[in-house]
Amino acid sequence: MTPSPLSPATCPVLVVKVGSALLVAPEGKVRREWLASLVADIAARIKAGQRIVIVSSGAIALGARRLGLPKGGRASLEDAQASAATGQIALSQCWAELLGEHGITAAQMLVTLDDLEDRRRFLNASATLRRLIALDVVPVINENDSVATEEIRFGDNDRLAARIAQAAGAGGVVLLSDVDGLYTANPKNDPDARLVENVARIDARIRSMADGGSASGMGSGGMLSKLEAARIATSAGAHLAIANGTHDHPLQRLDESGRCTVFTAGKQGKGRKLWLAGRMTVRGRIIVDAGAAEALAKGSSLLPAGATAIEGRFTRGDVIEVANGSGEIIARGLSEYDAADAARIIGLRSDAIAPVLGYAPRSALVHRDQMVLL
Repeated sequence: MTPSPLSPATCPVLVVKVGSALLVAPEGKVRREWLASLVADIAARIKAGQRIVIVSSGAIALGARRLGLPKGGRASLEDAQASAATGQIALSQCWAELLGEHGITAAQMLVTLDDLEDRRRFLNASATLRRLIALDVVPVINENDSVATEEIRFGDNDRLAARIAQAAGAGGVVLLSDVDGLYTANPKNDPDARLVENVARIDARIRSMADGGSASGMGSGGMLSKLEAARIATSAGAHLAIANGTHDHPLQRLDESGRCTVFTAGKQGKGRKLWLAGRMTVRGRIIVDAGAAEALAKGSSLLPAGATAIEGRFTRGDVIEVANGSGEIIARGLSEYDAADAARIIGLRSDAIAPVLGYAPRSALVHRDQMVLL
């Protein structure tokens, strides 16, 4: 049998994401027996030579119970932040104790969106993760919800796990969920829904199979967030699996059954382009015609002649998206112009730009060296 792309034999570093609904019972207590079974699976993989990074939700749910706050600590931003601060220490202690029983050292890292969207801070986080992995330590990572606000949040740990995989140089991500994977329709509403076992490209057909929302009401991620996580991970060269984590020993069960949805990775970029592919925030968008879209696919820079519209407010050096006429995002890169000047020169040939701007123009709206295809 061909080894799974997520097995120790083929994936030296694996990110495992654990959601709130799996880790915390409805009454707000850690499902310790289940978690112990997952840690046993993790220990077995480490013994087989794989290195594991854990992305763990659950701090808000745990803290809300300890503080007696309504709505699972999500009644207000202040409640969520207080719950996260209280619950995170209990969550980390639980992971450290259970991993320690197997002789495994745990480390805690709390990050915000800005820590991975800012290039320098991303490199710092990446260096820390890779050093911990080299020291045979298991990093346990969560979003720093005690300080994050709506404007600077990942919003769910699915996408955080994908970005952490990129920073850690992981070859795979497993999102443990309450379903077996992506279905052709919502299996709770459609008895004829079928599990999609492999996805090579996330297109409109695949997106139409997902719906938003968290079934448990405890977490923040639904299938749409998992598709976005898959896009980030596969763009960074990491396979991503959505698998059922509701049973004991979920990773062992995944190895034995193979039942999941695997999104296969694309060709891995390097350095700045890899970081660009995984970014979640952009300042604007340039719409291009069919000819420009075809040229970009062949490795060309984006010239003004192929642009048809400018959206958003951005300055030179900001990260922007490039979309085709159907609205599909086909690339992401660093703008060579601010939005106002870009809007003045769209559709113009190179020799017609200088008279419009009044200065010697740069060769492209987005240069190919500062752009990654999606």
